[in-house]
Amino acid sequence: MTERALVVVAGSLHYDVMVDAPDRPRKGETVTGRSWAPKCGGKGGNQAVAAAKAGAGTAMVGAVGDDDFGRALLADLDRAGVDRAAVATRAGAGSGMSVAIFDDGGDYGAVIVSGANLSASPDQLDEERLASAGVLVLQNEIPEAVNAALAARARRHGVRTMLNAAPARPFTTDLAANVDVLVVNAVEAEMLGGGAVDGLERALAAARALTSLCATVVVTAGGDGVAAADRDGLALSIPALPIAVASTHGAGDAFVGTLAAALARGASLAAGLDAANREAARLVSTPEHLR
Repeated sequence: MTERALVVVAGSLHYDVMVDAPDRPRKGETVTGRSWAPKCGGKGGNQAVAAAKAGAGTAMVGAVGDDDFGRALLADLDRAGVDRAAVATRAGAGSGMSVAIFDDGGDYGAVIVSGANLSASPDQLDEERLASAGVLVLQNEIPEAVNAALAARARRHGVRTMLNAAPARPFTTDLAANVDVLVVNAVEAEMLGGGAVDGLERALAAARALTSLCATVVVTAGGDGVAAADRDGLALSIPALPIAVASTHGAGDAFVGTLAAALARGASLAAGLDAANREAARLVSTPEHLR
């Protein structure tokens, strides 16, 4: 897997327990759910699978525990055709996991336990594999020091780096200086200093403001669409496609993985955003059990 269209994703792998319930519980409340099902996820794993589904050769960097959850996560990457040679199995550590509760409105809340994800190391990815990549994708569910080390190495090889800054956190290293494309949602954009985002116009304003951090910024605004800006004056706004919402879970990861695959193939940012917007809309309009 050495073609330039390779997408390398470094990030989290979580075994998700999905709960279907009429609503999410308030503090001290017990809600009776209707059903539950397992799903392999984590932002890193989801984005790697999305990139592979979009047709890119994809490799994953991460860590799982030597347990049943870890074995299920590795098998899921295999089924998706994701190269997992750089995924470590940590003896004595629990795999990352989450519990997500989906309500009747299609929204969800989740609790994650990072587990083995926190032990991921940049040394797991060899230099040849990184140098052969078209895009390196990072998120904030592994330590920033790991992301920073990988982004610095990618910069030396001329590999474009995309950071999905989710969950949002202040930069404590030189990571931002080596990120080419920053992708955030409305909440994350505000937390990083882009201002409140309550529509597509505000999303574009936030993208412009956040170019002080990274050269190109993409702000997803949920049902309003997506906006992007760069330091050269590019400004894009793409309205959301009209759909009936079935579940918003995983939409951001599908967007990022699809965008990474498009950029790795040499597509323009506008074309990549259009493809990612369409894939996110398809996912959001598809019930969980049919995905």
